[in-house]
Amino acid sequence: MEYLVWLEATALSTWLRESLSLLAFPFVLVLHTVGMGFLVGASAAIDLRVLGVASGVPLKPMERFYTVIWAAFVVNAVSGVLLLIAYPAKALTNPLFYFKLLLIGMAVATALLIRRHVFHGLGPDSNPVSKRGRVLAGISLVLWAAAITAGRFLAYTYTYLTAAEAVAGS
Repeated sequence: MEYLVWLEATALSTWLRESLSLLAFPFVLVLHTVGMGFLVGASAAIDLRVLGVASGVPLKPMERFYTVIWAAFVVNAVSGVLLLIAYPAKALTNPLFYFKLLLIGMAVATALLIRRHVFHGLGPDSNPVSKRGRVLAGISLVLWAAAITAGRFLAYTYTYLTAAEAVAGS
């Protein structure tokens, strides 16, 4: 628990929680939300197209969405770390936080597999997608939905908001 007390006492953590304007934490939270929208939205667009939705839209040009996906992933990784630094005990003492990270890791791995198995070798005429590609797209949609749900539940399932509460509770 000492590391939680130390992390929460850093200047960055204190500033994020207690900035004079009180805009730091909400700004990071909004950045995280917008990043999630682009990350999951672009991924879902690819997944749905692979599953046959909007079959008139060529699939191959959608590979460019991966640029958006990776940029949004970086935004979410940075903003997520900042949110963690602001309230380390809230996240690091909650098993659901680790489950959320696992889901995100699996969703990112699935996105990489979709890119490899669906887009590589795909001609401009969007050849029929393999069954494996469709299964991966379905898994991707489920993983992203589960990760978002787990993230939302983090706001309501924590035991300790601050490190001081965690130390007092142990």
